[in-house]
Amino acid sequence: MTTEPDPYAPFRPRATRIACLVIVVWLLAGLVVFVVVLNRLDEPRVPDQAAAAVIVALVCAFLARQAGVRAVPDADGLTVRNVILTHRLDWAEIVSVRFGERDWVQLDLADGRTLAVMAIQRVDGERGRASASRLASLVAAHEPGGAP
Repeated sequence: MTTEPDPYAPFRPRATRIACLVIVVWLLAGLVVFVVVLNRLDEPRVPDQAAAAVIVALVCAFLARQAGVRAVPDADGLTVRNVILTHRLDWAEIVSVRFGERDWVQLDLADGRTLAVMAIQRVDGERGRASASRLASLVAAHEPGGAP
């Protein structure tokens, strides 16, 4: 017996989250090695260690934000959290859903703008295509006269 997935389940990328986690672990391990090597010198370079820690922290913060992209649908609309900005859209504002020239889904909006949905990515293969299809179905279901 197969069950249909919840149409209102959040959209999240898989490959990007995994890649970001791997890179964060790699950076933190590299920072530890860097600090240990510098501490073995006759004169440990604390400013160099502090600078490296700040750079690693900034890169890790960016990667955490990248790993946290998502799109959360509900009965009223869609909240899209990309790397920098978060947008709240009513279903009526979304005209169409497409995999444009980019590596992620794009929404065509009623005011003529487009909005990237980085939570649904081409790199996720079939999972990404299924997510795009589910989002397109949600948009269609919430059109006037659609069946929510």
